[in-house]
Amino acid sequence: MPTEPVSAPRAPYRPPGPSVPSDPHDLRHHGDAEVRDAGTELLDLAVNVRAGTPPEWLRERIAASLAGLAAYPDGRAARRAVAARHGLPEECVLLTAGAAEAFVLLARALPAGGAGTDRPAVVHPQFTEPEAALRDAGHAVERVLLDGRDGFRLDPAHVPSGAPVVVVGNPTNPTSVLHPASALAALARPGRTLVVDEAFIDAVPGERESLASLVMELPGPVVVLRSLTKTWGLAGLRIGYVLSDPETVARLARHQPLWPVSSPALAAAEACCAPAALAEADEAARRTARDRAYLTGRLAEFGELGAATPDPRAPFVLVRHPGAAELRERLRGQGIAVRRGDTFPGLDRRWLRLAVRDRGTTDRLVRTLDGLGVR
Repeated sequence: MPTEPVSAPRAPYRPPGPSVPSDPHDLRHHGDAEVRDAGTELLDLAVNVRAGTPPEWLRERIAASLAGLAAYPDGRAARRAVAARHGLPEECVLLTAGAAEAFVLLARALPAGGAGTDRPAVVHPQFTEPEAALRDAGHAVERVLLDGRDGFRLDPAHVPSGAPVVVVGNPTNPTSVLHPASALAALARPGRTLVVDEAFIDAVPGERESLASLVMELPGPVVVLRSLTKTWGLAGLRIGYVLSDPETVARLARHQPLWPVSSPALAAAEACCAPAALAEADEAARRTARDRAYLTGRLAEFGELGAATPDPRAPFVLVRHPGAAELRERLRGQGIAVRRGDTFPGLDRRWLRLAVRDRGTTDRLVRTLDGLGVR
């Protein structure tokens, strides 16, 4: 996907050091906090898990695994399935208790320290857990903030050349931007660990722009993170995986406890890599694309509220409104939960994230916005 030309590249703002207590961004706030304790009473547009999941066949596979709970988990079959799914050797796969665990493993495996431009760089706005994990492990983090006026597009030239680690999401949460694989590949170099969070890539038809098949070909290490949470509705099961070179995978594995992934989660990983499951996921991605186009079209009816990303590609959209913080509370009062945006570095109280749902749900949102007098 080619990028559109930008007439005058802007140097991104970079804070001088690690977060301080005055940092306005709550890195530990996530979408589930918007519906916690009231989830059954609210229409959930805050959490990006696909509605109506997990499917019945997957629930049955998980339930069948419960008969073997007396035995310790054996991840070999799931690891083989993930490796075959991506055409990689088994040694390039590390199964994790959700993709979020991988960020903690990476932060612990990297040597702490760094000064000046020799610090891990996290490209924002994006999922905040990578930076939180790095800081918890003692790393000083360099923030590289993408500019909404440029559609939050990634310019590799804005990433510090000396950064030993670079973390970027693709497609990115919360901006819904799908960065070209070529732009990401330009960040790979010997001695640098490039971490690409692809937790939402299976919501992109054909998984376009993924680096999964290139982890052994690009200079690196290159680390690709995947999650089964979003498409398959397995947030409560905690299953994800890492794709990288064997040496990096082994280094990360040394920081895991014994038996880190449960038997039901392993059963889910194996099942979701089957050809029929991959076909189902791709069809779900195409349906999401149609529903997203309908959502952005309806949002365009409101003058002050619209999709902020010119070409959103994830199962959510980022919107901007001058009274977004108040609007979020008013929507909640009408039974609709949306994700606040001000916890993401690079965004403020004028931003909200909306999960893509079916057309009926979008119509309900639009009727509510109309009723609230949003224009």
